[in-house]
Amino acid sequence: MHKVTSEELFQRALNVAPGGVHSPVRSFKGLDRAPVFFKKAEGAYLTSVEDKKYIDFCQSFGPLILGHLDPEVKEEVHRMVDTAWTFGATEIYSLELAEWITSTLPFMEKLRFVSSGTEAVMSALRVARAATGRNKILKFEGCYHGHVDNLLVKAGSGLAGAAASSSAGIPAEVAAQTVVTPLDDEQKLQEVFHNFGKDIAAVIIEPLPANYGLLIQTQEFLKKVAELCEKNGSLLIFDEVISGFRVGLQGMVEKTGIRPDLVTYGKIIGGGFPVGCYGGKKELMNMVAPSGDVYQAGTLSANPIGMRAGLTTLKKMQRLDGWNVLEKRTQKFTDAIRAGFAKKGVPLEVSHSASLFWIHGPSKTPIRTIEQIPGNQGATFKGLFLKSLEKGIYLAPNAYEVGFVSMAHTDEILEQAAQAIIDAAE
Repeated sequence: MHKVTSEELFQRALNVAPGGVHSPVRSFKGLDRAPVFFKKAEGAYLTSVEDKKYIDFCQSFGPLILGHLDPEVKEEVHRMVDTAWTFGATEIYSLELAEWITSTLPFMEKLRFVSSGTEAVMSALRVARAATGRNKILKFEGCYHGHVDNLLVKAGSGLAGAAASSSAGIPAEVAAQTVVTPLDDEQKLQEVFHNFGKDIAAVIIEPLPANYGLLIQTQEFLKKVAELCEKNGSLLIFDEVISGFRVGLQGMVEKTGIRPDLVTYGKIIGGGFPVGCYGGKKELMNMVAPSGDVYQAGTLSANPIGMRAGLTTLKKMQRLDGWNVLEKRTQKFTDAIRAGFAKKGVPLEVSHSASLFWIHGPSKTPIRTIEQIPGNQGATFKGLFLKSLEKGIYLAPNAYEVGFVSMAHTDEILEQAAQAIIDAAE
């Protein structure tokens, strides 16, 4: 009996979905092969339709901090599936997660659950505009905030801060509402505030940029951003969709000591299900309907299955001191890869923060901006990715995506994976 292959499935998918996928990075674009189709996931592993097992460092791009199919989360999900799928009414499950988050994170005085990180960002921006009576948003080159129209922009030419859309279908007048400036450049940041400061409703930043490589920012730069926001009456929004509950219990707010006005979350708070949220200062969140005039709604917002999966995940991480465990494991793992690269004379480096890591070409200084990323990153990654795949390692299939370590990645699994990556690089 013929066993279907990933190549055959991809050809079928091309007939029914743009590029054969439902999110672009899954397509293996530029990798000269069909994407791997998977049929099963458990712990640190994915199993393909060809029955090959891979150690997975994508972990669905970050939500699965406990690994795939964690037994405790699975038990709660099964219990919830047997109780209710969705209510479209008030229920106890979102209340429990909201109470846990607001009691654990003092800067989250009130919050609203949505269904994705993009939706959370879109809603937070609307609140910021309503609160300030201003229209412009400042973002940083190299930070990604979902596919919101006026944040799919890049630096334009001319006046410092000018923006141009980075996607078709976005009107120029929408892109013009956004101001763009480089990361790690205080002078240009001050210039942008000088030019547009009184029109900027909010500054949105990934305090740990992890969507265009891992661009670890200095404490000084992040504090300058916060200082200029306060001075100019602009709100500060931390996009912690990736870093929230990934780098620590209180995320980058705890790491930096900076208290933003609003924060957006996603990924981990849903435990593997589609959940996002935005929240922050009470007076801002009270502007959201039905309390205030900022309208936002969602049929499946606060879906009970995601609420239970998220709360179970977060409580388990807290109980196991999971963030410290992962920090130590990731440090040991990345140290082993670095040592292996050096021993083999492979011109590659690894940046890491908490349980995130990124393999890239050599750099004389820490990579904090997209301009500092080595020019051959795409070609270098392609070879490493394909060879790693042969050796049973699944990295995110893009040169600028980071890798994630989960609690399911034991020291033994990480030791095996490190050796496979070193061999693949050689």
